[in-house]
Amino acid sequence: MANISSTNPTLTGSEILWATLAGENVTTVFGYPGGAILPIYDALRNFPTIHHVLVRHEQGASHMADGYARASGKVGVCMATSGPGATNLVTGLATAMLDSIPMVAITGQVSSKVLGSDAFQEVDITGITLPITKHNFLVTRAEDIAPTVREAFQIAQSGRPGPVLVDITKDAQQASALFDFDAAKPAAYRPHPMLKVESPALQQAIELIKSAKKPVILAGHGIVESGAQLEVRTLAETRQIPIASTLLGLGAIPAEHPLQLGMMGMHGESWVNNAIQEADLLLALGMRFDDRVTGNLAHYAPNAKKIHIEIDPSEINKNVRADVALIGDLKEVLTLLLPELPKSSDTTWLKEINASKGTAAVRDIINLPDTGHLYAAHVIHDIWQEAKAAGRVEQTIIVTDVGQHQMWEAQYFKHEAARSLVTSGGLGTMGFALPAAIGAKFACPDKDVWVIAGDGGFQMTAAELSTIVQEKLAINIAVINNGFLGMVRQWQETFYEKNYSASPILSPDFVMLAAAHGIAGANVSERKDVIPTVTKARTSGKAFLTNFQVIKEDGVYPMIAPGAALHEMVRRPSKDPLLETAEDE
Repeated sequence: MANISSTNPTLTGSEILWATLAGENVTTVFGYPGGAILPIYDALRNFPTIHHVLVRHEQGASHMADGYARASGKVGVCMATSGPGATNLVTGLATAMLDSIPMVAITGQVSSKVLGSDAFQEVDITGITLPITKHNFLVTRAEDIAPTVREAFQIAQSGRPGPVLVDITKDAQQASALFDFDAAKPAAYRPHPMLKVESPALQQAIELIKSAKKPVILAGHGIVESGAQLEVRTLAETRQIPIASTLLGLGAIPAEHPLQLGMMGMHGESWVNNAIQEADLLLALGMRFDDRVTGNLAHYAPNAKKIHIEIDPSEINKNVRADVALIGDLKEVLTLLLPELPKSSDTTWLKEINASKGTAAVRDIINLPDTGHLYAAHVIHDIWQEAKAAGRVEQTIIVTDVGQHQMWEAQYFKHEAARSLVTSGGLGTMGFALPAAIGAKFACPDKDVWVIAGDGGFQMTAAELSTIVQEKLAINIAVINNGFLGMVRQWQETFYEKNYSASPILSPDFVMLAAAHGIAGANVSERKDVIPTVTKARTSGKAFLTNFQVIKEDGVYPMIAPGAALHEMVRRPSKDPLLETAEDE
């Protein structure tokens, strides 16, 4: 476990912390030292099996732990000192909380004898993070560190995953106590009773599925967290049920599966949203009916019964009333459900949906002749095409920031594997991509990891370029540079009479910025250069940044306006001046 003699089980609190993390099979910790956590950093030298990644900002540490967890399915671990170090973790904790990501954050705290005295760099971080963590702890005694940390890991992973914070006072770090990893194991925990086949709710669900003529599966992030990909595919194939995915559900069912329709919601495919509105049964699997998915609730899937399978009881009937609620782990519930369902070969409903695609299935921009205009859609599509040609799609992890490029990625990169898209869904955190990609690369060193970020969000955490260099990570970075905070600009164009207040953004020369950090790069402004540059980046074996100078006033379509129903989609104007200009030339 560590260079600690087993004959001397008395350790300092700091050594107990590292020994416990090692016992939980932690190999990578992302953090930043400071006064209140220095005893812990001093003890790190005794634990060579754990690699510490020095970040450039504590927010980066939280996003790295998050990206590590999303890409691996394991618990991500980050660390910071008291006061501003701890508060800098807040955005990352909230990001993980809204997306149900298992994470443990360790913070140093001032000594227990001065707690509450406004000591230097003292903040009540447990009070601050209470609403944005699954649970948190304040530890003031060395003997409580091991059981608390082990319980934190259990809480982070069990039931609906989430972030847990453990705040440890400096005197607890310095004091000594007996260490027994096995004795510190928390009691067995099961968050919900196991359903039985004879459960009335399960039987009701079976009857609804058997009688449905127009069912749709709503595939959420919980499919991946439960490891229920095979069971969901089996359900869909057994009953010929088309599948619509949430943003975080993309990749759970391969994009090229014949029953996979694509992404639903505000920027989802038109035929997907229309199918949901016309359905007579929705099977919501590990998803929470987020407002970006449903549109106006009063007009959401008006003819459909709803079966909601969800591990968190608080999500049932929170936004959409369920006709049948099955509380439990999705994989376990489907294991009970599947043997009770007879096979169906009726593809009438699927054919009806496919026929409704029409020309909407052909995206105008990526099929235009090369006129010298570069669209973000070109970049995303061509990154996917290059990965496909190299046979690397399932070995590629795309980590996006938040904004237009995030939605274009969801539309144009066809995800074939679970955990291949790492993105901030619920909180929509700009600045997430670059540090999260570092975590993803540590989790999956043999995969191709791409950052796709806008020029605005990229600048929020660009200092982590130095972390990439220090750790010698081969991460590919695509900056989608349109000179605007793009999604803000699109909303201003659509809803605020083109009053582009504070959305134009001046950016540095991103290639020179990368070079200053020791990273090679290239500028691309024409489509013919996209794939050659992507290939160069992917095969370089080193970090590489490409600044894609794309057309400025492009929009993400379809789009559902706030307050509109799911079927009331704003489509790309038929007389789009951007397309007309391209065609005229």
